[in-house]
Amino acid sequence: MKVGREFLSFAVVGVIGLGVDLGVLYLLAPLFGWYGARVISFFAAASTTWALNRRFTFAHRPSGVSIGREYLGYLLTMLGGALVNYTTYVLTLHWIAGPWAPALGVALGSCAGLAVNFLSARHLVFGARRNP
Repeated sequence: MKVGREFLSFAVVGVIGLGVDLGVLYLLAPLFGWYGARVISFFAAASTTWALNRRFTFAHRPSGVSIGREYLGYLLTMLGGALVNYTTYVLTLHWIAGPWAPALGVALGSCAGLAVNFLSARHLVFGARRNP
């Protein structure tokens, strides 16, 4: 699969992850606050995107490791994008008020972390063993 098609698939999966992220965030915010719920929602979204990217985006690029190791590797490599994502989220909440500020923060953070996450997934998780 060409890089452009992988990126498009990764972005579509990311939109699905964004939906999971927002759903979990708004569901858990009353219990954990906007910041604590955001940490939990990130892991829910990352787990969803790992499963979908594994099945669709990078199915032709088996990682060559156990499923558990692949999942943990994916989560670890997503931390770079997560740092960019969460920083953008926090800055958005500090600069913008209103009921949609958390959703905007998640969306902006997702866009900011997209390139970092794609390159990490493509080269570090699913790039270890490439099919010819």
